Amino acid sequence: MLNVRYAIYFSPAKDHPLTETASRWLGRDAFSGTLHDDHSAFADVTAEPRRYGFHATLKAPFELSEKYSEADLLAAFDDFAANQSTFDIPRVVVDALGPFFALVPDRTYQPLQDFAAEIVDHFDRFRAPLSESDIARRRPQSLTESQRQNLSLWGYPYVMDDFRFHMTLTGRVDDSETTGLRDILTSEFSEFTDRPLSVSGIALFAEETRGAPFAVHRWLPLGHQPKKDATP
Repeated sequence: MLNVRYAIYFSPAKDHPLTETASRWLGRDAFSGTLHDDHSAFADVTAEPRRYGFHATLKAPFELSEKYSEADLLAAFDDFAANQSTFDIPRVVVDALGPFFALVPDRTYQPLQDFAAEIVDHFDRFRAPLSESDIARRRPQSLTESQRQNLSLWGYPYVMDDFRFHMTLTGRVDDSETTGLRDILTSEFSEFTDRPLSVSGIALFAEETRGAPFAVHRWLPLGHQPKKDATP
């Protein structure tokens, strides 16, 4: 697929209640492509995260290096997932990250930081170099020195020590709307906050052309055993 971009995200499983709740909030299910209008009054503020689908970024969107095929990436993805173990984020909350809201851990958890860093490093060989326009889009002049180094080394500023796990729920929110929207999100996601969130699987998302919705290409549980060909 020409110009397709891939990304490795954390997402709960397709049938997880959080996936359903978040998909209905954002207005699209990244697993099935189903569109929802439960919260159409907030369609403008959820437009950007709706395109990306409900997720937390682990390896940011990348084009595939010419050295590898999609089959190579899928094989590595399957192998990586099979050799990881499920773990919990002890407590997640709704919070603002700058001008947008997300589900985030209540504090930094080193096992989660280490897991994300391992994914960035492990899959970087599959990433094609960034184009000049991609670099410019990240506005390196506004980044910190470590973020600029991350952009150069890993193709994304917010990795390693600059990584913060977040599952985006809105785009930019005006200051005048922050308090009201926080209250709405706190209510909508109350079933999932102030308690652990299990990191039990990872997802490979794909964007077939620039600007198209990201969709789940493959989701695998951590520690799964790859399927073997049946013997006669």
